[in-house]
Amino acid sequence: MKLALPTSFPSFRDFYAFEAHVKNARKKRGLEMIPEWYDAPVFYFSNPASIVGNSAPIKKPAETQELDYELEWAVVIGKEGRDIPVEEADNHIQGFTILNDWSMRDIQRHEMKVGLGPAKGKDFATSVGPELVTPDELVDRIIDTSRGNRYDLWMEVSVNGERRGRGSTKDMNWTFAELIAAASRNTVLKPGDLIGSGTVGTGCLVEFPEGSWPWLQVGDVVRLEIENLGVLENTIV
Repeated sequence: MKLALPTSFPSFRDFYAFEAHVKNARKKRGLEMIPEWYDAPVFYFSNPASIVGNSAPIKKPAETQELDYELEWAVVIGKEGRDIPVEEADNHIQGFTILNDWSMRDIQRHEMKVGLGPAKGKDFATSVGPELVTPDELVDRIIDTSRGNRYDLWMEVSVNGERRGRGSTKDMNWTFAELIAAASRNTVLKPGDLIGSGTVGTGCLVEFPEGSWPWLQVGDVVRLEIENLGVLENTIV
């Protein structure tokens, strides 16, 4: 079943679950992989008030010269829970959708030197859509159930009709069941809470060598497509 997305989200956690993305982005900065990354899934809280839908214009903030997209997928929680075990966590998913975690890389790079996390660099916009696909629609794309359901759906991003990156949901190091278990530890997840996967490898400009692609400009059309989930498209204004 395909459902309309909620009109608001009580909270928005965005994880960091694709190893290739982390490695690519750190390699570009001359950094080794973080050993602690493998210990447990981590996330940051983003801004539910800045979430917009498919076809919504994305205003380019005046202070950035390095506007970027991020190809992700996400779940919306359908059932309240606290300290949810991994083996029960898939039952708390209402549905799946596409997510674009827009980022000002120059602002993000400067503020994260403080050692906290993304702040204004990601505070201005996140787009989700085009709709919510319920888990029963994806049963035939489950490839493993040992740590919750692992899905194999191709993911692709293009700018102005030119493909920039491609990957698969199967490459997440943790399943959404594991992300939900981590997010609900010592706290309550509510219906409507949004949980993002983090960026798939090659799913953003910052992973590529300098000069590979230009940063986003006014007029650019960014299209994210995930198999069985549809197309999420937004124009920079």
